[in-house]
Amino acid sequence: MNPRTLLPILILVATAASRLGAAETVASTVATYECIGLYWPASEARDCTVQFRREGADAWRAALPLVYDPRDHEYRGSIVGLTPDTPYEIQLHAGPSEATLSARTRPDQFPIGETTTLPAGDSAQSFTITKSGTPQGYHLVAPPAGARTTLDAINRGNNLVVDADYVIVRGLELRNAATHGILIKAGHHDIIVEQCHISGWGRFTGPVSFGNTGGDLDSAIYAEKGCGQLTFQRNLLEHPRGASSDWEFGHPVGPQGISLINSAGGNVIRYNEIVSTEDHGFNDGFGGGDNFSRAGSPNRDSDIYGNIIRNCWDDAIESEGANMNVRIWGNYLDHFYNGVATACVSRGPVYIFRNVWGVSRKLHRDPAGGSAIKTGERDDLGGGRRYVFHNTALQPGGVFSAFTSHVNPNCVSRNNIFDCRGSLATKQEKEPASDYDYDFFNGGDRGTAKEKHGVRGEIAYLASYRLEFFPAPRVRVVRYGKIPTDMGGGVMREITDPVVSAPNPVIDAGEVLPNFNDGFVGKAPDLGAFEVGGPPIEFGRRAYLKWSEGRAPWETQ
Repeated sequence: MNPRTLLPILILVATAASRLGAAETVASTVATYECIGLYWPASEARDCTVQFRREGADAWRAALPLVYDPRDHEYRGSIVGLTPDTPYEIQLHAGPSEATLSARTRPDQFPIGETTTLPAGDSAQSFTITKSGTPQGYHLVAPPAGARTTLDAINRGNNLVVDADYVIVRGLELRNAATHGILIKAGHHDIIVEQCHISGWGRFTGPVSFGNTGGDLDSAIYAEKGCGQLTFQRNLLEHPRGASSDWEFGHPVGPQGISLINSAGGNVIRYNEIVSTEDHGFNDGFGGGDNFSRAGSPNRDSDIYGNIIRNCWDDAIESEGANMNVRIWGNYLDHFYNGVATACVSRGPVYIFRNVWGVSRKLHRDPAGGSAIKTGERDDLGGGRRYVFHNTALQPGGVFSAFTSHVNPNCVSRNNIFDCRGSLATKQEKEPASDYDYDFFNGGDRGTAKEKHGVRGEIAYLASYRLEFFPAPRVRVVRYGKIPTDMGGGVMREITDPVVSAPNPVIDAGEVLPNFNDGFVGKAPDLGAFEVGGPPIEFGRRAYLKWSEGRAPWETQ
């Protein structure tokens, strides 16, 4: 039996017996294209180490230890940065207990079975896909070879409805849907939407305080309750017809790029561009519901990476609910209120790493920013682990605070650049306590964060300097006071507040985090998303492609 048919459980099982005296427990894995989630039931908490290697390789690599959830009596965690369609060996150790597993990452090349070719050129017709493919042959829906297909709904219904499984929607241009560009009906799975251009969708709406919610969550791609194993990649989702309100009259309400409603999990959202203008902005770029739940969006075993998301009046990425082995990395977020929203993390862990935050604002006329990461829990829902590693948030115009002021238990923050004027951590205490360290922070309020090894902005007498997303080895700073200065030729003078060159305080200032910064250059990892001397991070539809690759029919025909 193909394990992908086991939805909504979504366990791609690779198990092994582990020994703890006479007892046996079963460890399991759930794979995406580039990550593997690990699950290991256990009756008590111990330090649980992880080693992995590509099958047949000699050397083992360490991954971040698993986190123990006493509510579920289970270790959980992820291995990241893997290669698609590749077998791996994994070893787990927790005190006297051990487990050996084999797992294979999911292939991201899909076999094609039946093909439905939509009419070439412009069409006012909407389509519903009701025929499923199989794991051995996906049902492909695409334009004719060498031609483009544009579906213009002219404000009637949705452009395309998917009511089937194992479907690929590729290379379509979709315009002017009354509600959603693509609607995926409840409970469906194994659906890929790639290289599509969706614009002009949705209803007009207004602030929630006025009772206007009719156009809320109208989306370029909308998946109803219980959908899973969804892959949305290299799409351009831009310029909805309506517009989200800002925060002037209450919580924003309006269109979204992608929405998942209580997903079954196993989703990959990668290398998309979700962009608009300020006057036609999104509520959230990516989001859904239910926020305070044990499901939510994207729920579990999901990856969100490589996307460009702009012009959101609430959250650029809303990942809320279970957040169980959800990985969010390598995204460029700009013109938002909160960058990544995680209220709540009812199960965990969620990993937020190597993202870049640009401009943040609350109102059209108020440039004050929000936060890089939104937190929040309820007594009955929350407490799962947050990992926040190697992110970069810079002024001018960036976030005001690193984390929101909501309660934020069980968070581990390391190696971030939080160039912001407000607070680092919340002032609210709640167990399990959070752990902040090795971050660059130059605001005025650390909250509950101790940051024993943190880097302060004034460490090098920094004043009118500017950090950059990709840090230079040295920075210009103003050194206050009357500083003796060699003018050359044996002449010394006192210069008031001279501009000097100083080592960049974010370089080689980080902590080693296995599997998250193994390839650092220098004495230690650099803070922030970028490693000096390392490869750049690429974002958007053509990230990590050659210039000749990745052209959709609507771009070339």
